Amino acid sequence: MLKVENITKYYGDFKAVDNLSFEVKDGEIFGLLGINGAGKTTTFRMIMKLLDDYSGKITLDNKEIDYNITNKIGFLTEERSLLTKMTVKEQILFYGNLKDMKDNDILKKLDYWLDRFEISEYKDKKIKELSKGNQQKIQFISAIINNPKLLILDEPFSGLDPLNVEEFKRVILEFKEKGSTIIFSSHRMEHVEMFCEKLVILLKGKAVISGYINDIKKQYRKKNIRVKGDIIIKDLKQIDGVIDVEKLANEYIIKIEDESIIQNVFKYVSKCKNITKFEVEEATLNEIFIAKVGEAYEK
Repeated sequence: MLKVENITKYYGDFKAVDNLSFEVKDGEIFGLLGINGAGKTTTFRMIMKLLDDYSGKITLDNKEIDYNITNKIGFLTEERSLLTKMTVKEQILFYGNLKDMKDNDILKKLDYWLDRFEISEYKDKKIKELSKGNQQKIQFISAIINNPKLLILDEPFSGLDPLNVEEFKRVILEFKEKGSTIIFSSHRMEHVEMFCEKLVILLKGKAVISGYINDIKKQYRKKNIRVKGDIIIKDLKQIDGVIDVEKLANEYIIKIEDESIIQNVFKYVSKCKNITKFEVEEATLNEIFIAKVGEAYEK
């Protein structure tokens, strides 16, 4: 289990991370989110022990993280960190050696992952000769080659087509099933909802949202109603408590202030023609993120 306890990090007079705490259990995928400059990268660097001049405490399995513990960590950075003049084989040998792995073990695992991602023919190709998507696969392999106990994934799906996103998802879930502790960060909220049970959203280094996603959604009063049928948007907008009505390709999303508005919306919709769908759902994580971060900025 990873424990982050009351960590604070300054760069001069600038407070980059402000008294941040969270836990990630074995076999759990935890979301660490925020807009650019929120403190995510600094937090990752403190966990990796790339920064050590901070207050607070970070432990993995009740041990403070040092160079021995970092051998058990895999980190996929948002920015490309590959050495483009190296071949794929040279690159992964380099990263594996940094984790104190033996060459034979590295090459055996490399062959497995290259085959898994269907890029075995690129083993002796230079990184710069690969497409962005295939470079992302190599970067992912570099993060998991040591079978990490703690896996940090910052925008792991960058540059991938939908088929390869699905394969990455399968691999991430396999590490979860094996008991790895996983931190997942993305600007795509649908990816976060797909993987994470718990999350922290940072703004200016401070947690503005923290907890289980289901609880966060329940506490957020605003709801959405999805409707298919013949409705008139301007009539719906006149109902007290209706915030907005959005027209999609074949349905409408009615945004309401809280559950008490549902009955009035239903009364109107029940009088309309060709209604084939009326579903009430929690607000999306993306809506909550925008609302909560916006509120925090205004304070």
